Amino acid sequence: MKLYIVELSSQELVGAIQLWSLITPVNPASTWGPLIFIFAVSASKEAWDDYHRFLSDKIANEKQVWIVKHGIKKHIQAQEIQVGNIVWLRENDEVPCDLVLLVLLIHKVFAMLRLFKCGKKWTHTLQTAALDGETDLKTRVIPSACVGIDLELLHRMKGVLECPVPDKDIRRFDANMRLFPPFIDNDVCSLTIKNTLLQSCYLRNTEWACGASVYTGNQTKLGMSRGIAEPKLTAMDAMIDKLTGAIFVFQIVVVLVLGVAGNVWKDTEARKQWYVQYPAEAPWYELLVIPLRFELLCSIMIPISIKVSLDLVKGLYAKFIEWDVEMIDQETGTASYAANTAISEDLGQVEYILTDKTGTLTDNKMIFRRCCIGSIFYGNENGDALKDAHLLSAITSGSTDVIRFLTVMAIGNTVIPVRSKAGDIVYKAQSQDEEALVIAAAKLNMVFVGKNANLLEIRFNGLTIHCQNGKIILLSKGADESILPYACAGQQTRTITEAVEHYAQLGLRTLCLAWRELEEDEYLEWLVKFKEASSVLVDREWRIAEVCQRLEHDLYILGVTAIEDRLQDGVPETIETLRKAGINFWMLTGDKQNTAIQIALSCNFISPEPKGQLLLIDGKSEEDVSRSLERVLLTMRNTTSEPKDVAFVIDGWALEIAVKHHRKDFVELAILSRTAICCRVTPSQKAQLVEILKSCDYRTLAIGDGGNDVRMIQQADIGVGISGREGLQAARAADYSIGRFRFLKRLILVHGRYSYNRRAFLSQYSFYKSLLICFIQIFFSFISGVSGTSLFNSVSLMAYNVFYTSVPVLVSVIDKDLSETSVMQHPQILFYCQAGRLLNPSTFAGWFGRSLFHAIVVFVITIHAYANEKSEMEELGMVALSGCIWLQAFVVAQETNSFTVLQHLSIWGNLVGFYVINFLFSAIPSSGMYTIMFRLCSQPSYWITMFLIVGAGMGPIFALKYYRYTYRPSKINILQQAERTGGPIVTIGNIETQPRTMEKEVSPLSITQPKNRSPVYEPLLSESPNATRRSFGPGTPLEFFQSQSRLSSSSGYSRNCKDN
Repeated sequence: MKLYIVELSSQELVGAIQLWSLITPVNPASTWGPLIFIFAVSASKEAWDDYHRFLSDKIANEKQVWIVKHGIKKHIQAQEIQVGNIVWLRENDEVPCDLVLLVLLIHKVFAMLRLFKCGKKWTHTLQTAALDGETDLKTRVIPSACVGIDLELLHRMKGVLECPVPDKDIRRFDANMRLFPPFIDNDVCSLTIKNTLLQSCYLRNTEWACGASVYTGNQTKLGMSRGIAEPKLTAMDAMIDKLTGAIFVFQIVVVLVLGVAGNVWKDTEARKQWYVQYPAEAPWYELLVIPLRFELLCSIMIPISIKVSLDLVKGLYAKFIEWDVEMIDQETGTASYAANTAISEDLGQVEYILTDKTGTLTDNKMIFRRCCIGSIFYGNENGDALKDAHLLSAITSGSTDVIRFLTVMAIGNTVIPVRSKAGDIVYKAQSQDEEALVIAAAKLNMVFVGKNANLLEIRFNGLTIHCQNGKIILLSKGADESILPYACAGQQTRTITEAVEHYAQLGLRTLCLAWRELEEDEYLEWLVKFKEASSVLVDREWRIAEVCQRLEHDLYILGVTAIEDRLQDGVPETIETLRKAGINFWMLTGDKQNTAIQIALSCNFISPEPKGQLLLIDGKSEEDVSRSLERVLLTMRNTTSEPKDVAFVIDGWALEIAVKHHRKDFVELAILSRTAICCRVTPSQKAQLVEILKSCDYRTLAIGDGGNDVRMIQQADIGVGISGREGLQAARAADYSIGRFRFLKRLILVHGRYSYNRRAFLSQYSFYKSLLICFIQIFFSFISGVSGTSLFNSVSLMAYNVFYTSVPVLVSVIDKDLSETSVMQHPQILFYCQAGRLLNPSTFAGWFGRSLFHAIVVFVITIHAYANEKSEMEELGMVALSGCIWLQAFVVAQETNSFTVLQHLSIWGNLVGFYVINFLFSAIPSSGMYTIMFRLCSQPSYWITMFLIVGAGMGPIFALKYYRYTYRPSKINILQQAERTGGPIVTIGNIETQPRTMEKEVSPLSITQPKNRSPVYEPLLSESPNATRRSFGPGTPLEFFQSQSRLSSSSGYSRNCKDN
């Protein structure tokens, strides 16, 4: 609301001008009073938030921590820690700053220590839930240079830590350590994130630890990540900005016209009147007096109370989401949370939903189902490889390939085994896939017992195997694209490839496992290069990856695993309902293409053949992608099938080429297709796709559950995070967090739609009531010599916007035009919100016209009723003000759809309160309103005037509403009638779409659909440009009403997009 802020600044200027007694037509309190009230409310809110932040910061800053300084161990406050200090931590302590781990206390010092010695390194565990939301424990390791240092010598340790510039990447720390003699001979020891303790993490399973502080204060990784979120501008805010600008221009024009007219009348007519008493000669600034008076009178055209009202109701909308008991995940007890209270109405205008797959559409509860080892399939018969008799027999007989396969499953991971109190082994994993593989291996008698740096302990058939000091073996696990190309020469991988495709068709997640025995010379040569790459400070991750690739060749492919990730409850129904609401869905996933397609089919993303159209865009070169993209575009342009049945599939490689070299064509494809499946995409590509849709002026919602979804969530107009098994990173970065994907239906259809409807009314009504009082002032100027005299006294003007007309509007936050049941049963009505039917220049013009009409009614009836009365101007102003209050009470009542006791009290109680307040002021001699209300209310003519104003003002409005409701009802009116009568809902036709244009300047790219096309369909994944097409006729009519494509030729739809 940038223009509103400009107007608020102009109000401050107006308040300053009112201090000039020659100009101001009213008491300066009429402007300064509301301004002070608004600033007081806003300042109180900010002060309250700042106070709570201050208390929170104070607790964190004043926390006592141990440090070692000059060989002395002492307590200091956390805020006093400096870079280079040695900080000591005990078990369960919160880490006060970013530390490089130096020493862990061993069992000879503390008998109850939970560590054990292993080779040359020491490890412990860390809980990072406060940092990344992941509840699983992480392993942290002492740098190799610090192994073996006695605690007594710690205070004499000297060295250098080479650290990168502070950043917010919590997954990366590329640094080096050099310790001076006698500890180590100045060798470089590379440091990674595994050697650090980051701020706000907690030390677990460790009695004592100490580390050197490297980042403190706002330079810690947590502090760098806190940054101020960029505010999001909703579609409604953008529209209000434009309307505010139009009213501001109108205000300036009115001031100039009346100012000129006032000066002309003064020079031609006023000086002829003896009672005016204008001086013969006036100062140079006299020409500015009348225009400035009108500027003061018209300054309330843009209501300054709207900000307080909108901030209040937006906060209530957010609370409604949090208080919704139907959006609580009963399994985990997780409630919905609104982190951003300013964009709830945008939920009702969502056009595209971009969703992650794993953990968002699925449960992220991985279950090992099938596998293929060598050329033998296991689990195909009963769907559970763990119960496959052939696999169990192969394990019993000691099959070499099977044992190797289980070994890679058990130890090729980052899983941490933890002993429970009962003595059982519990696995803590960051990756649900790895957890599923380790658990499956354990059930197949290959139990992962422990891991600590160089030592890996596994048990096979009850026998403990120590994997150390033996052969050098490379274990590899990954996607088929990254494993199969590096198979050793002569090995047949056709069966493995077929297994991968077969499992993907079943919607299972696949991983290939490989094995290679290394020669010692090869390993040692590689190790030297690996240490060099590990010690660089720039592009370390890339250099390490390059070095590791040198070992990944001649792999012996052991087999492939297949893991099931079930859909969450209610996902298919949610997607189907939201698609009926006209919302388009894109799936952005890192999974394989076939797996993603099967999940899309099972959750109603796309329809199966023959109704579905699934078009593939692939290729490894620019020419191949260009040809594929052109073919798909041609098919999309020439099809008239329902948009919900048309989708395109693209992988990350082809997407990169398409966006880089054929951006215009890809943007056109994005507009034409309502559904897309993007596979093997990176987090940056997810965010890039969101930006492409936003550049076309679509309202986007991104939903995900993991850290790889954060960029996409932050880029979208609305970000929704799911509090899932991958942690809380997505939920913390999002505007809204929910426990399950199915809650998205209620978030959009109920909360989003209600928020949009309520704010549309509140915004336009706020302008209406301000314009009404301004128009009356303007009309009065025509009978007062265009002198800028105010009809209303200062007290009335001050109370009008702040008190008299605000209370009834605030209860509109509980108004419902339809019940929640009707909204959920008929999601198509969301189109009224998506198309902006309730707030646009046309609807605003209606409210503008209503304010003008009501101002004419109030002014004409008031003037004629009291034309022959010997009344004071204060009485005339009070009659006009009373007429405004009566009209607005009936306007609010007319616009209210669902009456409750609270709404009746606010509307009619506010009307009674108006008289009570004015009776009180009329009893005060110094108020300027002494006895006025007593005299008016004792006159029958006053009440007759109120009756005439209400009848003349509301009669035509009620008549027009009755005509529209009876003879030209909207789809919402039909549903309202059905709710009130309790009758059945019959078919009520289609919602007609309206052409949308983009006001912002972008590169033109108009997309229209040709007319008179024959209905066709493309087979799923049709790769041939000459694929056979068959007609399947027009779609079946919907039971309620059809959701038409916004790109249909009948709607004349066109859209411009940025080409950047």
